[in-house]
Amino acid sequence: MIELEIDPTIEKKKKGRKPTTNNYFDVREEDAVRLFLVTESNGERNKIYNEFLKDPLDKMISSIIRRYKLYRKDMNYEEIHADTHSFLMTKMDKFKPSKEKKAYSYFGTICKNYLMGQIMKDQKEMNRKISYEDISSDLSNRTELSYNIENDEINSEYIIKKFLQRLKENLNQKDCDEQEHKLGSAIYDLFENYGTIFPDTNNNKFNKNIILFELREMTNLSTKEIRSMIKKYKKLYFDLVQEILKK
Repeated sequence: MIELEIDPTIEKKKKGRKPTTNNYFDVREEDAVRLFLVTESNGERNKIYNEFLKDPLDKMISSIIRRYKLYRKDMNYEEIHADTHSFLMTKMDKFKPSKEKKAYSYFGTICKNYLMGQIMKDQKEMNRKISYEDISSDLSNRTELSYNIENDEINSEYIIKKFLQRLKENLNQKDCDEQEHKLGSAIYDLFENYGTIFPDTNNNKFNKNIILFELREMTNLSTKEIRSMIKKYKKLYFDLVQEILKK
């Protein structure tokens, strides 16, 4: 068993100070962190971690998750806990004892910020999915704008080639304002390079979330602006397909 040399000056309590409630991470654990950081042997580090730090860190992370209700969608408690603990281990070496800060406070801040950041990231991704569904649901549910391609000779590459021609003509029209031109140009680039941008699938369906993400990144337009202007280009596409099917 590893023996820790506790600095006696650290153990002294200030007169009248209330005892800490975080007894699972106290003087011994603070010293263990410092020893963990200066030990060069991986074997010794593992012993220090397993004997003095693993359980206290587990309790600290559990307390943070439950106290601040930092739960993530599509992940159970055990998965959230394990993911947070793994992330913390990648940041332990960043702690600087020379700054006279408490490891407990530093580690707690790291875990809380990480969890909050992941929750915000999850929420943004969910908003993107919901926003794109808002864009596409109206048109996709309208029977007059739906179609079935029964002619095997009309493939997606042919349709895309014709759509690019029609889109280019539309972008050259004078009534196309700056924002519409920006979005139209982005759509043109997506279709022109769809083979390298989008993953190959057996049913040739584009990933809706990737499309929306690419449009936002390429144009710096908000979801609301894209929702407003994309209808014009969707109608252009569906009208083209109808023309092709009637031939």
